[in-house]
Amino acid sequence: MSEDMKQTQEIKAKRTAKNSVFLDLFQDKKNLLKLYQTLHPEDTEATEDSLDIVTIDNVLTDNLYNDLGIMVGDNRLLLLLEAQTSWTVNILVRILLYLAQSYHEYFERTSQSLYKSKKVKMPKPELYVIYTGTQGRKPDIISLSQEFFGGEDVDIEIKAKVIYESDKDNIINQYIVFCKVFNEQIKEYGMTKQAVTETIRICKDRNILKQYLSSKEVEVVTIMMSLFDDEQIMRTYAKDLAKEKLMEKAILMLKKGKMNMNEIGEYFPELLESDIKEIEAEIMQMA
Repeated sequence: MSEDMKQTQEIKAKRTAKNSVFLDLFQDKKNLLKLYQTLHPEDTEATEDSLDIVTIDNVLTDNLYNDLGIMVGDNRLLLLLEAQTSWTVNILVRILLYLAQSYHEYFERTSQSLYKSKKVKMPKPELYVIYTGTQGRKPDIISLSQEFFGGEDVDIEIKAKVIYESDKDNIINQYIVFCKVFNEQIKEYGMTKQAVTETIRICKDRNILKQYLSSKEVEVVTIMMSLFDDEQIMRTYAKDLAKEKLMEKAILMLKKGKMNMNEIGEYFPELLESDIKEIEAEIMQMA
């Protein structure tokens, strides 16, 4: 692996601890309670103290995703995942893995063993996807068996309610509108600080997450600007990964005698002279 590749992965790993606007918004227990009351308006006894954020370890990738787990008392576990503007039913697989991880961590926190005869206690799961794009003909509920197994009766099932933009004035809908405004400003100003500041200005003027944006404007700008950094890092990461695969293919062809060192540039014009020297050094080590 090249030194640049290692540095890119190190930078990428350091960014996994960073919050997003979605997560930062609901770190505030007042906003967390508003979110829960949006989903369960019938639960008039819920309080800020009855809600706890459950950290979801990203078991799929180091990239930043907006995934939130909420424990309600001891008997209910809510998972909310943001699909953003790119619709994909693969989010059901993310939910499945996060749910398993969340239960694993819950059993550890509550000192329950899966290897004893006593039946463990499990919080009831509720699964939601917040989609910030346009609903169109997309369903209100997505199902693992329906999307991946043609609706067959399979031995495992995951169902999630999908939340789209609506005409209701609640904190979830305000967040969705905030995301749409942000996307509009990126189209107009590109991935710039102006797009971020305009998003905040417009949303404050429209009373969208106004209290949050007014009280934490500096933090929100920093969080949103870092999203641009993440995209650049991911582009660099993908480019380095593709180069690494080319180098591995070149080494394999050299080992099998399908080309010699002088032909690497001919077969792999994408590789730089420094890459070819690295390949040569590796081949010499194998000799």
